[in-house]
Amino acid sequence: MEALKQGSDVLFILLGAIMVLAMHAGFAFLELGTVRKKNQVNALVKIMVDFSVSTVAYFLVGYAVAYGTSFLVGADQLVTRSGYELVKFFFLLTFAAAIPAIISGGIAERARFGPQLLATAVIVGVVYPVFEGIAWNQRFGIQAWIKGLTGEEFHDFAGSIVVHAVGGWLALPAVILLGARSNRYRKDGAISAHPPSNIPFLALGAWVLTVGWFGFNVMSAQTIDKVSGLVAVNSLLAMVGGTLAATLLGRNDPGFVHNGPLAGLVAVCAGSDLMHPLGALAVGGGAGAIFVVMFTLTQNRWKIDDVLGVWPLHGLCGLWGGIAAGIFGSKTFGGLGGVSLGAQLLGSLLGVAWALAAGFVVYGVIKAVMGLRLSAEEEFQGADLAIHKIGSTPEREVNW
Repeated sequence: MEALKQGSDVLFILLGAIMVLAMHAGFAFLELGTVRKKNQVNALVKIMVDFSVSTVAYFLVGYAVAYGTSFLVGADQLVTRSGYELVKFFFLLTFAAAIPAIISGGIAERARFGPQLLATAVIVGVVYPVFEGIAWNQRFGIQAWIKGLTGEEFHDFAGSIVVHAVGGWLALPAVILLGARSNRYRKDGAISAHPPSNIPFLALGAWVLTVGWFGFNVMSAQTIDKVSGLVAVNSLLAMVGGTLAATLLGRNDPGFVHNGPLAGLVAVCAGSDLMHPLGALAVGGGAGAIFVVMFTLTQNRWKIDDVLGVWPLHGLCGLWGGIAAGIFGSKTFGGLGGVSLGAQLLGSLLGVAWALAAGFVVYGVIKAVMGLRLSAEEEFQGADLAIHKIGSTPEREVNW
């Protein structure tokens, strides 16, 4: 029976890893459908290569930083370890690799390829695992400190803060340091619209992410005996809440409609194992509203050219989710309890502060040393031809 349990756990977390791996295709198509046609190939290539760099960085450094387990031993020692531990690395890698995939959407259409890959290695190898270890592995005594102050540890079941808020708040400095796309905000005050190039691909990316998210959330239990139907239903209700709020406030705009479910799912991650489904619906609805309002403000009033709105979607909705777990996870609001609003505020703000500071350091140093941005000519030409020497529909570009 023990062997059956171990085998079931390995299969369970392996399936979760595969579902979250598939989400990276969702990131790719969401970005592809949003950017202009001359940057579509770059969107696809970035996600694939970022994932590969993330794998190497997390395998060699990041996993050891977060969990103290190194794979830099002989194969004879690796095979004596349980298959579960190795597959757990795969599962957690897919979370870590989501960080550069999130950032990619914010800096799209004007970022250089090589410097971003360097940033990916540093972020996945060091920056992200430090906070991952704090939240999920009792590293550095931070959780004990929070519990001593508030009576409860910081709770983030599936990564509203650890993954999404950290990714979104890392992206914000990168977007600011890069500056807006050429001609996006004109000197006369006019704003040049850069509409999505392909709504069907944008919708496909949103659907792939939404489906994979149930592996992201439900399989964060990590063992089959801890799987929770509550997590599944809460994820579903939050997704729906985000969609409906974004549809209403976004006035049926398809970009808002298809990002609405993602906003709801980002927010519910932290407390999906604690909330009542009606609480999850409210959290998702709040996240959908946050995304529409803050995306509009950042783009139109504050003139922060965050192409896919990753700071509102992941940074702010993730922050809302971390705090909301302390509200809707409490017994007062029908939750299971065992969570403190004070702990959620402390842990959430710590994650945001860490990501924001690290983002300015990492991208600031890279900008000073080698530069972050394509030249004006390359940006006008488009990243597809400037970097990859081919467009998304090359048969139309042949000169006879």
